[in-house]
This record gives sequence, structure tokens and C-alpha cells, in this order.
Amino acid sequence: MALIRYATSLLTALKHATMQLQYNNVGVDYEGEIHFGCELYLVAFNCKCLTLLYLNGRGKTFSKSLSVDLSANRVVKKPNDGARVIITAIAGVVFGYFIGVNFPYVALTTITLPSSIHSSCEETMTKDQSKAFEFNSPEYLGSVDTRVAPQIYVPTNPRGAEPLPPGIVVPETDLFLRRLWGDPGEDLKKKPKYLVTFTVGWNQRDIIDASVKKFSEDFQILLFHYDGRTTEWDRYEWSKRAIHVSVKRQTKWWYAKRFMHPDVVAPYEYIFVWDEDLGVEHFDGDRYIYLVKKHGLAISQPGLEPNNGLTWQMTKRRGDKEVHKDTEEKPGWCSDPHLPPCAAFVEIMAPVFSREAWRCVWYMIQNDLVHGWGLDFALRRCVEPAHEKIGVVDSQWIVHQVIPTLGGQGKVANGKYGWLLVKERCKSEWLLFQERLANAEKAYFKKMGRGLN
Repeated sequence: MALIRYATSLLTALKHATMQLQYNNVGVDYEGEIHFGCELYLVAFNCKCLTLLYLNGRGKTFSKSLSVDLSANRVVKKPNDGARVIITAIAGVVFGYFIGVNFPYVALTTITLPSSIHSSCEETMTKDQSKAFEFNSPEYLGSVDTRVAPQIYVPTNPRGAEPLPPGIVVPETDLFLRRLWGDPGEDLKKKPKYLVTFTVGWNQRDIIDASVKKFSEDFQILLFHYDGRTTEWDRYEWSKRAIHVSVKRQTKWWYAKRFMHPDVVAPYEYIFVWDEDLGVEHFDGDRYIYLVKKHGLAISQPGLEPNNGLTWQMTKRRGDKEVHKDTEEKPGWCSDPHLPPCAAFVEIMAPVFSREAWRCVWYMIQNDLVHGWGLDFALRRCVEPAHEKIGVVDSQWIVHQVIPTLGGQGKVANGKYGWLLVKERCKSEWLLFQERLANAEKAYFKKMGRGLN
């Protein structure tokens, strides 16, 4: 682009000089300098001849010259516009041909022209247009001569980005909503610190509305819609600031695996992956984060109201504690007091993960096992020591309302109700996940030459 700009300036200068020749047919009507790197050229022309002189060593001696006879296109005293165009075109073609043939690898960097013949176009060019030319010049495109540009290969870059200089690589992203105008640096008045996700259907709108209102502006709300209804949520003011993802008949773990990659949610310190049927009357988002940080919990959940939807003693709320990290279960359920379900355990209905813990958990989620059953018993593998960094926040507790929304998404088959088929798949996924995890462990230790204890 810079070369085109300079060539345009030169041809414009030739045109202006040609106009001067109409009353002056002899002598040199134009003189100027052209710089190619460290070499200097003089160009001079009148109505009879175009001359290009090469000055070796910055003007010490003449070593090359080119003269072109233009007498066949002699300009009369009052030429018409056609003659003027012809002379300008011939001069431009001859000059361009000489440069292309004799100096194919030299970049045009400087042209010094008398101020009296500066193009009016350049004089009126705006500052933004000048910048556009500048940033399209070869030096801003990586190299003046791309044929000899050094190759880049950075093995520490993310896979696929090895040919890029590290300074241009952006390995992580975010879910921050941005404007389509203005300065990008001014898009966000406040960046959310935490991410809260709900997998929702329109029928549970009142529960979700109450839940969202328990989180301050420090929390980014992300709704996964399994029923395909999204625009109806615009009746809630908070919904206009939320992110909506709609795919019908999917579970929260299916959404999480596809839309919550660790490099996507990396800006958020804590990530909530919650069901839609949770009562939050006794819950406050900011207070919960405070307690999680205070007690060093990397994976946690709010305590569950004892009278509703309780499966495990570990997740039962204790009224005399802020947080608990272990419990006693039924005889024979815990082979080790530091292992699930007596410790290092939370359920999958309302887990909360630190950024670092989620990076590990996400990789453990299986693409085809959409219900997440069995995942709660394996969460301990992502933090160490698990019995100290996994716990239940008792003073911020919720109520599991046990609304069978997933069952309603199933289809009747072989004479069985949809909800029954969904439940059967949940159980089969649990067994399949356990089998995969056990086989993966065996394969690893066998490769390492070690046996399982």
C-alpha cells in the first residue's frame, strides 16, 4: 500500500509538471529525488525527455541512467486534456517498467518532491486516512520482504498456534457482554467475578427469578434452556443482562461440557453449576463466597434442608456450624472416613467449583454420559487434600424441591413412561462411568509399571 501511495504521488507530480510544459518546451521543468533504501535517484523530465539518474554512494557519482524520448508526444503550447493524459500515462509506464525490471527486490521508502507540486489529494487527506496507509505499509505487515521473513514456531503456544508470535496469542476467553461500538477498553464498567449457571425450563421461571435475585452484580448469570423458550424471559430485567443458550432436551452436564470449557470460564473465580428446583430463601451469594474463601473450599455446595430431597448425610445442613467437611454415614458405607460419602463429597445438584478445580472436573465429564451420575464420587480426584478442600456450607442453605423436570423430557418407548427411561439411563451411566474410571486407572498404573493398592 505504501508503494502504491508513493507511485500515485509521483504520477500526480508528473501530471502537474506536464501542465507546466504547455508554455515552456525546453529545459528541465521538474527535478526530484527518489530514495530506495540507501540509494538515491534523480528524476528529471521535460516535454522531450524523461531521465532517471542513479547516484552511487548517496550522490557522489553517476553510475546508471535511463533516458526516454518523449518527443513523439510533444506538448504544444495549449494542449488539450487528451494530450496531457497521454504524456502522463507514457511517463508513468516507462518509469514503472524501469523500476520493475532493474530493481525487483527494492522497496520504495522515500520520495522527496517539491512542495509546489504536492498533490491536492494528499494535502486534504484526513488523519485517519493517513493512519490507514501507515498500518498497511510493509513494515506493519510483518516484513518488508515476506520471502525472506524468518519462520516462527513456538512449541509452548497452544496446539495449532505454534506459528504465531506469543504476543498475539489469546489462549483464554470470557462470557463478558460487549458493545458493538466505542473503545473496547470502555465496554465493561464492571467485570463479573463469579459465574452462576442454571439449566432451566419456562415452567420454573418463578424459582429461577427468586434464585437470580440472590446474586449481586459480581455474578454473571448463564441460563441453559432445555425447552427452547428464551424470549419469554425478557420480562425479567435481569434476563436482559444474562447469557442464554438454548438447545432442546439436554442436561446441565451436556451444556457444561460444550459451553463451559475452562479457557472460556477462566476469568471467573468460582463457578456455580445448579439445578432449577432449588429454594434459596436462606441463601445469599456474596455471603456464600465469603465463607468458601474463609474455609478454603475448592469444591462445595450449600447445606440441604433436612426434610426435603436428602439422599446423603454429608450434604445435610448442620445448624451449629458455618461449614462441615465430614460426616458419619450408615454402617459399611464408608471404607475410609476421608473418602466419599463420609468426606470429600458433595452432590451434583448444586455444586460450586473454584476456577482451578473446574479445570480438572471439566476434563472428567464424559461427552456421552449426560446425567453426571457418579461424578460426585470422583470429584475428590481434582483437589488435594480432598477431605479438607471439599465441604458443605451450612449457614447458607437451600431446599431441594424435587421437581422431576428431566423426566418430563423423556419419550415413551416400549410401553415405558419417559421419566422411567430417564431414570434407567441415569443408573446405567453411573455404572458405566465407574467402569471407565477404574479401567483408566488400571491402564495408567500398568503403563507406569505400578499396581493398584
